[in-house]
Amino acid sequence: MDNRALSRFLAQVLIMKAGIHPEYNEIAVTCSCGNVFNTRSTMKKALHVEVCSACHPFYTGKQKIVDTAGRVEKFRQKYALKK
Repeated sequence: MDNRALSRFLAQVLIMKAGIHPEYNEIAVTCSCGNVFNTRSTMKKALHVEVCSACHPFYTGKQKIVDTAGRVEKFRQKYALKK
């Protein structure tokens, strides 16, 4: 199969059927950290997310410990290694 035949075959196979696919729009995604970026989606409205790649601990390498009423410190004191 030469290049022309291959190109024609791929063009016929890869053409999407008309009228059965939803519209693919560009939308703004806003994170709770304040980061805003654009992406493409079938949604028609803006999207709000709680965690993005700019603030997720896996991507940033930072871990946040939320201390409620000193519970973390109490845990550390209780299970501290005795010298």
